[in-house]
Order: sequence, then C-alpha cells, then structure tokens
Amino acid sequence: MINGHGDDLYRYTTPITSNFSSNVFCGIDHSVLFQRLADALPRLCSYPEPEPASLESALAAFFRVPADSVCFTNGATEAIYLIAQAFRGRKSAVWMPTFSEYADACRLHGHRVSSFYTYEGLPSDADIAWLCNPNNPTGEARDHARLRDWITSHPHTLFVIDQSYEAFTLKRLFSIEEAARMPNVVLIHSLTKHFAIPGLRAGYLTACTEVMRLIRPQRMPWSVNALAVEAGFYALDEKFALPFDLEAYLRLKDEFADDWRRTGLADVWDSDTHFFLLRLRSGKASALKDFLARRHGILIRDASNFEGLDAACFRLATQRREENRALIGAFMEWMAEP
Repeated sequence: MINGHGDDLYRYTTPITSNFSSNVFCGIDHSVLFQRLADALPRLCSYPEPEPASLESALAAFFRVPADSVCFTNGATEAIYLIAQAFRGRKSAVWMPTFSEYADACRLHGHRVSSFYTYEGLPSDADIAWLCNPNNPTGEARDHARLRDWITSHPHTLFVIDQSYEAFTLKRLFSIEEAARMPNVVLIHSLTKHFAIPGLRAGYLTACTEVMRLIRPQRMPWSVNALAVEAGFYALDEKFALPFDLEAYLRLKDEFADDWRRTGLADVWDSDTHFFLLRLRSGKASALKDFLARRHGILIRDASNFEGLDAACFRLATQRREENRALIGAFMEWMAEP
C-alpha cells in the first residue's frame, strides 16, 4: 500500500518542522554516521557484493547464530515481501490492527489472507501467522512467555514476527539466538527504526537455517546498496546501542500520553514503546492532520486505514518535549475552531 503509510512528508508543499507520523525519533545526533557514510561515498562507483555476505557473517557472529541464519535486506519491507514470496500460495493470517504490508505482500504472492485479533482467534488452518511486536500502531508488546507457549503449541504454523521496534521497549522480546533455535519462527529487524534512517533502507531477517534456505534465494542480486551495508557495519561497531537514553525517552512518552489524556478530547491506548494510538472523541483524524500540516508544519499519522480502526484514529511517535507540547497546543486550537 504505497500511499497508506506514515511520513508522507513528500506530499506537502508546506514545510514540515515536526514529524510525529513515522515511528522514528527525530532527536538523534547523526553526525558520526553521516561522516562515515560520506567517507564511503567513493564505493558508489563500484558494485557492492551481489549478496551482502560479509555483513551477514559479521552480524551472525555478533548474535552468535549460524551465518545462514541472517539475511540483510533493503529495509524491513523487502524482508516482508521475501517471506511472502518464499511461501507463495499459502494461507496467511495477520494479527490486526497492524502494518498493512504483511497482507499486501501476501496477496501479491497469491496467499489466502485472513485476519485475527486474539491468540485464540488464529485460524486452525493457517500456514503462516504474521504479527508485529511491539505492534504498530498500538505500541503493545505481547507477553514473551505467553507468545512462546502459543507458538510452541502450533508447530505446523510459521510465525513471522516483525520486531522492527525491538530497541524501543523495555519488555522482553525474542532474542535472535533464541528464535534461531525455533523451527517455526522468523524475526524481522529494522536499522531504519533503530537509527532513524528511513531514507537509507536497511533491515534484516533472522531464522533457523532451514527456513532461511527457503527465503534467501528470493532476494534479488544487489538489492542492498553500499551505503546501507556501511550502515550495517556501523551498527555492529556501535554494538546496536541506542544513541539516546531509552528509559528517559519512554518516561517522556508517558508524559506526552498523559498530557493527551488530560485534554479529555481523545482516548489514548496504553503503549509499551515510544509511539501510541489515539482516537478523537469528536472529528476526523484526516481533518486534524490537514490542519496541523497547513497551519503549524506538524505531521501526524492518520491511522484510519489500519484494518479494525476508524476515521477518528491517529498515531503519534514521541518527539522532544517542546515539540510534544506544541502539538497539543495546535490540537487545542483546532478543537476551538467553529
């Protein structure tokens, strides 16, 4: 769904100065990474490896898994489509509401797609179950023990778990080493989110070697460019440390969400990560989004196109305190308009 995502900044002629619409933190200092990428620019004059095997081997060593358990991709989105392609024509069930690309990728590759909303709702005949953890757009991180028991009790279902936001929660999630020992789990990871570099497109898949042997051949040669590979090595050198204080950031998110609750004008979902879902008690999210972009240069995510949500729903990724407060002030201005 090309036109259904957040961070559609390119659609606006009005300058956007605060971007809450994509689940990245805009307060990261990129200077070290940018200098490293600048130093790597001469590599653009040569082809990179057809498959980024050097990076994959380094990642596997870092995570203590077999080299064949890691597949670096052109962002998490390519990873989603590779999985759907590898298991084309299967029956896929998607835990909703969530990111639209799981269902879109499956339909593109001939899957029969159904939706479910609870652990108990998983169709008994599903070949593949897709879920996001922490989930986009709700921010919920599902209980690790219950999730593992659920997966273990369905040994004939492949569970694709998108952990793109794994660095932004304090809740326990599947580790790469743990999941690589499970025969029916694939994890999706995102450097895009981790280092706030959505324009670069860098992600990776991890799974047991048997499952990965089915997925890896679907990847096109040279799908990962030289700068994305360099970003992968940068992440390794940084030992995947977040470039900011996560606990402080999550406290800021809680403050931001509480400020919204105090307005009494929107319902706020509880979230285990840095973004959260809201529902207007009056009005449409699309109208609010248009007002904020035109009048204040603020971009939010209209969440009405997530299956299971309605026209009043929107999503916010926490930014700096002054930006958060400016957004609420602009929202109150919108509510006061006749």
